[in-house]
Amino acid sequence: MSNAYFKVRRPQTEPIKSYKPGSQEKKELKAKINELKSKKIEIPLIIGGKEVKTGNLAKCIIPHDKEHVLAEYHQAGEKEIEMAVEAARKAWKEWSEMPWQHRAAIFLKAAELLAGPWRSTLNAATMLGQSKSAFQAEIDSACELIDFFRFNAYYMTEIFGDQPDSTVDSWNRLEYRPMEGFIFAVTPFNFTSIAGNLPTAPAMVGNVSLWKPASSSVYSGYFIMRLLEEAGLPAGVINFVPGRGSKVGNPVMNNEHLAGVHFTGSTGVFQGMWQQIANNLPKYHCYPRIVGETGGKDFIFAHETADVVALKTALIRGSFEYQGQKCSAASRAFIPENVWKELKDPFIAEVKAIKMGVAEDFTNFFNAVIDKAAFDSIKEYIDYAKSSDDAQIIAGGNCDDSKGFLIEPTVILTTDPYFKTMKEEIFGPVLTIYVYKETELDKALEYCDKGSPYALTGAIFAKDRSALVYMEKALTHAAGNFYINDKPTGAVVSQQPFGGGRASGTNDKAGSKLNLLRWMNPRTIKENLNPPTDYRYPFMDEE
Repeated sequence: MSNAYFKVRRPQTEPIKSYKPGSQEKKELKAKINELKSKKIEIPLIIGGKEVKTGNLAKCIIPHDKEHVLAEYHQAGEKEIEMAVEAARKAWKEWSEMPWQHRAAIFLKAAELLAGPWRSTLNAATMLGQSKSAFQAEIDSACELIDFFRFNAYYMTEIFGDQPDSTVDSWNRLEYRPMEGFIFAVTPFNFTSIAGNLPTAPAMVGNVSLWKPASSSVYSGYFIMRLLEEAGLPAGVINFVPGRGSKVGNPVMNNEHLAGVHFTGSTGVFQGMWQQIANNLPKYHCYPRIVGETGGKDFIFAHETADVVALKTALIRGSFEYQGQKCSAASRAFIPENVWKELKDPFIAEVKAIKMGVAEDFTNFFNAVIDKAAFDSIKEYIDYAKSSDDAQIIAGGNCDDSKGFLIEPTVILTTDPYFKTMKEEIFGPVLTIYVYKETELDKALEYCDKGSPYALTGAIFAKDRSALVYMEKALTHAAGNFYINDKPTGAVVSQQPFGGGRASGTNDKAGSKLNLLRWMNPRTIKENLNPPTDYRYPFMDEE
């Protein structure tokens, strides 16, 4: 029996490898890319530690080379969901009672495996399956996921150390129990790290999970599952159940043992799930915890004193890294006239010079959007802008899906601050700019604050400190992650806990202990060291 107070060292964020010419990491990554491209694999469900094949197959393709099939994967249905719930419930007792240091050790080992021998595999799978550049894969499927594993283990110990006051007569303790039931983790295509974090953060603190990855990122998700198995994760703690949303989600939502939902995806899907949970409340054994990060219509707001060169770089990186397929990507900008006069020409020239193509070519900054549905949706917005009297396309605008789903980085200039592409989430490489008069700062700030239902990320640019203070206050509720003189993307675990409000989610801040607390069910324990022996109180005595 353990009789020591164990500590997990406070981690440092994982260093980002450069993949510069001639580097060992570049050689390893290119070799792994070639290896994965050379074979087509079959991906099963993983339920209770066992492979399950349903025969209902779908394909994992390369978005920038759509005819290249990386894998075929089996899809779950109602029968398999019942199996997964049963496997999770079976694993729950031993896992929830396992000493926390042993649970932590599994994920700390997973972090070391990913930092070492598994790094090129996860990065190559993400580059191919999700069309990410080497750098975008490195900061996501390697560094951020490593940080999630390490920092969550550390945050767990910090939480456990938060204990109530005691007195001379009583010893008061707080026990951090897991939820009773299972957590449903629904993960997006755009970040492999989020796909790895959503099922594992609840599991680390003693819960069990059913994990439904996005159909367009099953490929990298499968390698995460195998990584966790190699790290020693017991069977049934996390059950890997890819499949169609209705075939997986409905039986999960209707199961009485649902204890929580950990979600990243679209606002509409999340609201539908919340409504379904509300309708089912009487049947659940507990009130399910609902944690979700959804959409964004993220902004860059420039003041008349903004540094034009820094602003130009932030607009390009913030809008077009990973083809704008980030919840945090800048998709609308408010630029004063004086700054726009200086910014316009060099900015447009820089956007037009962006090199795009396949992810395997490391000289490309920009690759394909994820699939046909995304391509069509983004193209509709671009076509709408082309036909509108209130907007003009000043860079990009061309779309080509003959080989892969390629859309040029596109910049729209509008005269309407409430134009369609200024309000609605596009989730692609489209930035809309509204130019305002310097004398109408307050009006432009109001447009920014009220022009979208979302409040995920935003950035302000100014050299004038008083202006920064003024804009920060005016946009207090416009973004859960707020940046000053920086792009609104690139949140780092432990440095910028991530999440937003309004229609952007529950703002439970992934990458901090605030998120882990949502998966705990505390129990207060009072032990009386000197119990009373008479029910009477002193006030009852008469003088």
